[in-house]
Amino acid sequence: MTEGHADRGERRGKVTITEIAREAGVSVPTVSRVVNGRSDVAPGTRARVEDLLHRHGYRRRTATTSRTRAALLDLVFNDLDSPWAVEIIRGVEEVAHAAGIGTVVSAIHNRSGDARQWMTNLRARASDGVVLVTSVLEPVLHEELRRLGVPLVVIDPAGSPALDVPTVGATNWAGGMAATEHLLRLGHRRIGFVAGPPRLLCSRARLDGYRAALDRAGIAVDASLIVPGDFYQESGFTGCNALLDLAEPPTALFAASDQMAMGAVETLRRRGLRVPEDMSVVGFDDLPEVRWSAPPLTTVRQPLAEMGKLAVRTVLKLTRGEELDSPRVELATELVVRSSTAPVPAGRRGAGV
Repeated sequence: MTEGHADRGERRGKVTITEIAREAGVSVPTVSRVVNGRSDVAPGTRARVEDLLHRHGYRRRTATTSRTRAALLDLVFNDLDSPWAVEIIRGVEEVAHAAGIGTVVSAIHNRSGDARQWMTNLRARASDGVVLVTSVLEPVLHEELRRLGVPLVVIDPAGSPALDVPTVGATNWAGGMAATEHLLRLGHRRIGFVAGPPRLLCSRARLDGYRAALDRAGIAVDASLIVPGDFYQESGFTGCNALLDLAEPPTALFAASDQMAMGAVETLRRRGLRVPEDMSVVGFDDLPEVRWSAPPLTTVRQPLAEMGKLAVRTVLKLTRGEELDSPRVELATELVVRSSTAPVPAGRRGAGV
């Protein structure tokens, strides 16, 4: 147990802090905040918890036997080797720092052993909340968070999250549709798509947006123009090569991440093809570096830092026992047109590279 933090199982008089939390209908960290005299609890919630503490004769530690524990937030990624992770960390840290909360960043690498070790560490440091990014936890670990009363918010969930787990994402379907419609307006009809990991809802939504735009334009989806990817450069490089090797290659390519788009641009460069003269390229994310790429990349901006900020604000609401306006929030995406897309030359409309 971390010194100064009310023990989640230890008895003070007749009841445990966990029992108080259950009866009050709030999380264990919320009761802990009231016990430790913290100010970040809604007045109504504080009054309800204080009443229960008094009625049950809960005895608090005195200042001579306890030190106030710093508030902590766990931010958990599957991997940390992506520029978009930095953008989310930036947003999370900004709100957490302003609230006087420390941030612990972890990567579980999609391995159950790493996830269990993370849970052991979380129990030891008695974190107040968790933000999980594009990762999935085993049901037993979700249940452990519930048992501990630690609120969880998921950014870009992998699979379908539990109904009681709030999520923060972006309008991925609308973004996928906007990117594809932009290329259609430029006269492209054969548009390649490098997909993201199918386990992620955001990946599937971007692909569905691509398909919806083609359908709206009366263009049949050609399965040979859709290649797999994993959001990283190498898969964009490989996917673009596969599309260029088709008997009738596309005249434009939409990659479901900026990193894959940059991998595709490198493929075209090595093959002696020009962007956008020989092939237009669109990405997704609007990472800071793509505005400086050669050429600057047309992309779909998703507000990664804002998603991180909102996730922390949601955790803070949950720890204060406040109601959420909605458990499912999607922030708007925006098409950002730069220099990597151009109309199809008149002589090649309807044709490939």
